[in-house]
This record gives sequence, C-alpha cells and structure tokens, in this order.
Amino acid sequence: MDPRPSPRLLRNPIHLVSLGFGSGLSPVAPGTAGTLAAWLLYPLLRVPLPDAVFLALLAFCFVGGSLACDRTGHALGVPDHGAIVWDEMVAMWLVLFFTPATLAWQAVAVALFRLFDIVKPPPVRQADARFKNGFGVMFDDLLAACYTLLALAVLVRLVRLLPGV
Repeated sequence: MDPRPSPRLLRNPIHLVSLGFGSGLSPVAPGTAGTLAAWLLYPLLRVPLPDAVFLALLAFCFVGGSLACDRTGHALGVPDHGAIVWDEMVAMWLVLFFTPATLAWQAVAVALFRLFDIVKPPPVRQADARFKNGFGVMFDDLLAACYTLLALAVLVRLVRLLPGV
C-alpha cells in the first residue's frame, strides 16, 4: 500500500484537485470516496450548464486532470497513487451525465463504475499498466466509464422490457 500523503498537499491547488478536494485522503477506499464525492458534486456542476458546455467542461477536466495528476504523482513518488482520485471524479461525472436521473439508477451507476475500476477488465488493465503518467491515470478510468455506460445501457433496456415497469 502506498504511504498516505500529508494533508499539507491540499494547500497546493493542483494537488487539491488531484486529491479530489481531500476525498482521496480517506484512509479507507479512497477511490470510492472520490467517486462518492463526485456523485455529491454532480448536481452542482450539472444543473446550471447546457449539455454541450458540460461535456466541454469534462474534456477540460480530463486534459487539465492529466497534467494535475501527473504533477501530484511526481510529488508523491507514485504515478498512480491511491490518493489521486480526480480520475474517478471526472469519469463518474461522465457516467452520471448519461445515467437516468433517478437516485436508484445513479446508485447502480456508481456501483458499476467502482466494479469496473477495481476489476479493470481488458483493455482497462492494459492501459493502466502501459501508461504511467497523468494521461494514464485519467485514461484507464475513462475506459472503466465506457464499460459502466455499456452495462448500464443493457440494464436500462432489460428493465424497460419487464412487464409493468
């Protein structure tokens, strides 16, 4: 296990973002903590923005996050330190954008994303192993988000086929 980073890192705005505004400092399951923080922040980011602007914001968060995560990884001495959770946050916001807007479906989306982010099915695992920089940190979670969206689309379709639903 990576040593826990100092909370003093949060004084630097780049590290503050990379560490998910402190959620990545959770001593237990920091990736899950970052994902849950993203879920809580999603309504604040999403509500005031048109779809195109929100997707452009996510693209900016991905590119900027690649740079920020790379810098924080260097500061921590581990390219993909467990406390770096900005990748989970951006990927989760993308997933939530395409998730039906109910608490139940969002909870399913969060659970599916955590599953795919932890299990890392191909090519997620290969991307995680190949790219050891800020882009790699962000990219493998983007791939996990794609798996999540595919599984979610199948589930939504199956539920709609059920009688009385």
